[in-house]
Amino acid sequence: MLNDERSHGLWEKTAPPAPKTERLQGDISVDVAVIGAGFTGLSAALHLAEAGTKVAVVDAVEIGFGGSGRNVGLVNAGMWVMPNDLPGVLGQVHGERLLELLGNAPQSVFNLVDRHKIDCELERNGTLHCAVGSDGVKQLEQRAEQWLSRGAAVRLLDARETATKVGSTAYSASLLDNRAGTIQPLGYVRGLSTAALGAGAAIHTGTPMTATERAGNRWIVRTPSGTVSAEWVVVATNAYTTSPWPELRSELLHLPYFNFATAPLPEVVRNTILPERQGGWDTKEILSSFRMDKAGRLVFGSVGALRGTGMPVHKAWAARSIRKLFPQIKDVSFEAGWYGQIGMTSDNLPRFHTLAPKIISFSGYNGRGIAPGTVFGRILAEHIVGKITDADLPLPVTQPKEQGLRTLREGYYEVGAQLAHLVGNRF
Repeated sequence: MLNDERSHGLWEKTAPPAPKTERLQGDISVDVAVIGAGFTGLSAALHLAEAGTKVAVVDAVEIGFGGSGRNVGLVNAGMWVMPNDLPGVLGQVHGERLLELLGNAPQSVFNLVDRHKIDCELERNGTLHCAVGSDGVKQLEQRAEQWLSRGAAVRLLDARETATKVGSTAYSASLLDNRAGTIQPLGYVRGLSTAALGAGAAIHTGTPMTATERAGNRWIVRTPSGTVSAEWVVVATNAYTTSPWPELRSELLHLPYFNFATAPLPEVVRNTILPERQGGWDTKEILSSFRMDKAGRLVFGSVGALRGTGMPVHKAWAARSIRKLFPQIKDVSFEAGWYGQIGMTSDNLPRFHTLAPKIISFSGYNGRGIAPGTVFGRILAEHIVGKITDADLPLPVTQPKEQGLRTLREGYYEVGAQLAHLVGNRF
């Protein structure tokens, strides 16, 4: 997008085309204005339109321009936080409610894909969280025990079973989550936009929002080329938030994440790597993720930005890591590399905010935007149409709170990832 091959990489090359959309021209009036055409915003628009609500989406750039079109494509259940820790952080009611919602969230994604026939390379065979060393095994044992106590369809695999599933002997164990899967994320978000348009929503791209103002009992969303008058405003911009809500940006720590995609592997090789097509990631502090696409490309990623010296450093590290993890790949060559920003909160949990009367927002997906973004978009729609109240929400209503030393910490993580990858897997 925007002639930048490092923004969406492989996904831009292989996703079905986006539906035709245009810049907003003039003034329109709707029930709900949605800011941001990603997973959350488009899910909200789709569910609102299906409920008979008049809704318009505006996006500063394009459908899926932010994290929705750049991520790895793992459709995971839950969050990073251990299941038993959620009630302690959010309280018993919200903690258990969020666990149930996000535990079932991948199935909500699969249902939408099926119902709207979205072309997004969906694989439903689960994901693998892979243990590095004894500490990694202990972490997965604890996570497995906590999910199993809640009846989740997860299974702890030993080293031998893990090697069979992954195609590598690098891991001591893994947690197979059968609730999860993988998708082509840009294909999925474009499919959501097509479904939303089909249900009656309007989508305007190339339309940055510049300001909001109150006019009686309605909001006026201003853009350079027109206005949207609405009773409600949904802010669904997450890590790509700019003005007029800088407080949303200030509560999120930007963590850069990149992916490289190999050329399609020979069939005899691709059949030995993730043969059941699960996606995976490991338990390292600076983690690695890996998955296959439909054409047999290995998509391999980690923390870091592909700009400046980051591009050669991370690219060389990715090639070394793949050779070490999958020695059956004799010649590692990449045909795409791209990166984006993950919005991290202080406790690794998302946020629900009322920014002003009838201006609401979910944000802070902490690297797990596909399933949570989809179901939170539905929750926003249900809240607006009166199906659920504040008391029924899966998160408490809070105000944004700035993270301390955010700019310094963001620079530290970007530079730190480069230093770690500069020396990583050299021996």
